[in-house]
Amino acid sequence: MAMPEWLRRRRNKHETTEDAAQWTKCPKCGEVLYRKDLAANLSVCPKCHYHFRMHAFDRVSMIIDSDFNEIGNEVVPGDPLKWTDTKSYPDKLAAAREKSQLTEGVVCGFGTIAGHAVALAVMDFNFRGGTMGTVVGERIAMLLEEARKRKVPCIIFTASGGARMEEGMLALMQMAKVTAAVSRFMGDGNFFLTVLTDPTTGGVSASFAFQGDIIIGEARAMIGFAGRRVIEQTIRQKLPDNFQTAEFLLEKGHIDMVVERSHMKETLARLLDYTAKKAPVAV
Repeated sequence: MAMPEWLRRRRNKHETTEDAAQWTKCPKCGEVLYRKDLAANLSVCPKCHYHFRMHAFDRVSMIIDSDFNEIGNEVVPGDPLKWTDTKSYPDKLAAAREKSQLTEGVVCGFGTIAGHAVALAVMDFNFRGGTMGTVVGERIAMLLEEARKRKVPCIIFTASGGARMEEGMLALMQMAKVTAAVSRFMGDGNFFLTVLTDPTTGGVSASFAFQGDIIIGEARAMIGFAGRRVIEQTIRQKLPDNFQTAEFLLEKGHIDMVVERSHMKETLARLLDYTAKKAPVAV
């Protein structure tokens, strides 16, 4: 698939040192993989089908037909609590920007999927573990409100370690803020879909991740609230090997389907096509 021009411009701006590393090892099976081949395979190991975590813009490029019009990029975090531990919060944010080439842990905007206009948010674990702070909450809420005005479906790809501790209660408040935005959006009869990718945990899983009309789990994604070890120590029981996987949640009825990354766009297109064509019920 040819790289869209909007993504090419971003790649030209942000060349990272990681580009120099030609090979990587699959953390599951140990296979040594050529990075360009891995990227061509949507960052899925061809041997064991392990799904590497994707950069937000690579995910957007995989899903969106062509152009992607980003919104909210001008909203950036401050330092409301003047947090300092081994590093100050501004220093942590600067390091996260350098590592991820993102301004925050979510990218939001508008584009089309198989010709259907959509609002799309993609969280990125590379930025502070995808933690949800004030800016992540604000950007997602902005997207939902704009999608509500435009009356287009909204899709959110989640990837998060939970609320951002450096912003304290202000970060926890985003759970309620985004949940309220989702409720207003869905209350107007708009279609809301979430795709839970590896990992989706903490405050994100406890709020909007499970509010979708349809909830998709990406294959083999880790999805939960608290960590496995915390739960085992609390209940003093050994948990199943597949506990907190997308497949386990599907088996227990918590999500609607599990989709391989290679089939994600066609699945979303089919769902969008169905909702677009569904006629209102006569009263």
